[in-house]
Formats: sequence, structure tokens, C-alpha cells
Amino acid sequence: MASDARRPAALFLAPEAPYPIAGGGALRSASLLEYLALHYDVDVIVFRQPGAPDPAALFPARRVRSVTTLALPVNGRGAAARALRNAGRVARRVPPLVDRFAGFGAEIERAVEGRRYALGIIEHSWCAPYLQQLAPVCDRVVLDLHNIESVLHGRCAEAEGGPTGVAHRVFEAASRQLEQNWLPRFSEVLATSEQDAGAVRAIAPGARVSVYPNALPLIPLPAAGNEEVVVFSGNMEYHPNLAAVAFFRAEIWPRLRGRWPGLVWRLVGKNPGAVSRFTAGDPRIEVTGAVDDAVAELARARVAVVPLLMGSGTRLKILEAWAAGLAVVSTTVGAEGLPVRHGETLLVADGAEAFANAVTRLLACNEQRDKLGKAGRLLLEKEFTWETAWKKLDF
Repeated sequence: MASDARRPAALFLAPEAPYPIAGGGALRSASLLEYLALHYDVDVIVFRQPGAPDPAALFPARRVRSVTTLALPVNGRGAAARALRNAGRVARRVPPLVDRFAGFGAEIERAVEGRRYALGIIEHSWCAPYLQQLAPVCDRVVLDLHNIESVLHGRCAEAEGGPTGVAHRVFEAASRQLEQNWLPRFSEVLATSEQDAGAVRAIAPGARVSVYPNALPLIPLPAAGNEEVVVFSGNMEYHPNLAAVAFFRAEIWPRLRGRWPGLVWRLVGKNPGAVSRFTAGDPRIEVTGAVDDAVAELARARVAVVPLLMGSGTRLKILEAWAAGLAVVSTTVGAEGLPVRHGETLLVADGAEAFANAVTRLLACNEQRDKLGKAGRLLLEKEFTWETAWKKLDF
């Protein structure tokens, strides 16, 4: 992308490339990057996982001026390696991923040497300490919070218990210390909802917080498939999604499976191997893995289920279901931060029996399914498109 001398420059630092645009994190990051490309000449600094394609090749040339890639060291992805890493983090009281993306300060300084930016954006609190490298070359630096990590770990601790719960309590405290230390230093902090913005202000009273909602690019309503399927979508490796799958499989699916002899539970999203121990052995559980068009895939089903027991931010899986015109059943945690109304835009149900009953209610009533699906789609079009979200930005 050629530089335009009439436009200011912006710097975008992210732990992963938002392209291809698939999954909640990528959708949020891409929404900001697409906005920046309309108003700024954009330079990107992005990390690369070992063995992954060069992320520089994934960015559309018309969107960015330059891409600097930082190569992450090799680390094991198996369960034993993860457990060992997290044990070390507990001992050192370091939140997950903060250490993974640390240590690149000198490389970032070299990448921005001699440049000047009107705006810098850092994605995720894991990378917040790189404010030290961006602040000297940016007129203002904004931190985009996809989640509030201390809140997320606190909820994981409540839901998990045992040694895992203890570890999450350590990570909760360490994340809160990081948030209290770094968030007030930014020119602005973006939160996904008013609820998250309030939590940020309580944790770091000096932080300047604005709401930038999760949103989707507006796409036409896909054709409905109306298969006898309930669908769950997301990155299956993400801990709240993993816990949701375990809960649904153990507590909710047996109830639905017995009531609906032809019903299929379909899981859509990357890293399907992470949930294989919950899905193997049941021919009525389908796992698609990553798909090219999540919204079109969701539209094949009758009901989207969001049985989350923990989390932070707002759920793009609900927005995608609404984009598909699909009726949604969610826990209270799953729907938080969104302006939902039980019985109007989705059904809220907590506890296995209540959740199964809510799904049954929708499977049995075409009229209510259609009503909720249309209401969700209308709410998405009104409040949660990229173009609508961009109006909330002041840069």
C-alpha cells in the first residue's frame, strides 16, 4: 500500500493476524484494522507462531503500508507441556500469554525507529507492556481489551475449583496487578460493553475507558437449512469454550438426546481435537472443525446453544448466530454485555434442566424459533455491524 502524505499514520500491534477473518478475536481486531485503513496509513507489528504461515502475507495489501513479523519461540502444545508451563506461571505469578509475548521490546523499537504515528493501537492486555516502545513514537496509544483477564480468571476459579481453581486465583491476582499498573497509562482503553467498562474503572480508576462493541461486517441473511441440529461455535481450545462443551456434553446433551431421537449436536470451530474426549463415541455429535463461512454454517441448524459458565467480554458466537437468523439459547454469562431480552432476542437459561427445556421449547415451536431469529438479526443490523461500531470511535 503506497503512503498518502495527506493522511496520518497509525501503528497496529497484535499478537496474531486477524486475517483470515474467522473467530471472535480475529473479528474484533479486523474491525479496528479495517477502520484504521479508511483513515490512516497503517503499519502493523504482528507475532508469528512457529510453523505458521507468514502473517505478513495474510494482510490485504490495500489495507496496510507495512507488516513487521516477530517470530515466537517454539513451545509444546500437548497437555503435559501446557500443564508444565502453567505450573511455572503459577510459581512466578505471571498470567498466561503475558510471558509468551514478552521479550520483543528491542525488535519493536527497531521496527518503529525514525517513524512518527498519530495513533498506536495494542491488541489484548498481554501486549500492554509494549506501551513503553509505542508511546515515544505515537501521539496517543489505545489498548483494545477483548476480555478483562482478571475477571475471566476469577470466573474460571469459581467454576473449576480444585488445583485448577487455585491456579486461576493466582492468575486473577497477577492479571489484576497488570491491569492496575498498565491500563491508566494508555490514552484510552476500549472495552466491549458498558459492563466491562465499569469493571475496568473499578479495577483501574485512573483508566480512560470507552465502549467499542464487538461487531460483524454486515452480510446478507444466508439461506436457512433447518436441519434437526443444535450448534455450538467457537475456538474449541479456548478454555471457556472447552468448559462449555464439557458441561453441555455431561449435563444437557443427555437430556436432549433422549427427548429428540433424530437430533444432532454440531460443533463448529478451529482446534476440534481439544474437545475430542467429549465428542468421541457418539454418532449424533458432529465436529466440523474450522469452516470458511461460520455464519452460513450456523444457518444450517435450528438452534444455537451458548452454555458458557465463564467468560469476559461479549460473545461473537451470539452475533454470528443472529447474523444467521438463528434462535439462541444462552446462559446468563454467555449473554452478558449484550442488550438482550429473554423471550424477545434469545432465551436465557441457567442450569442443565432449564437449558435443556429452553432448547426443547424452541425445537418444538417453529413460530418462536423464527421470531427469535428475526429479532436477533434485526438487533445485529441495528447495533452490531462494523459501520455502527465505528461511530463510537473518536480517532
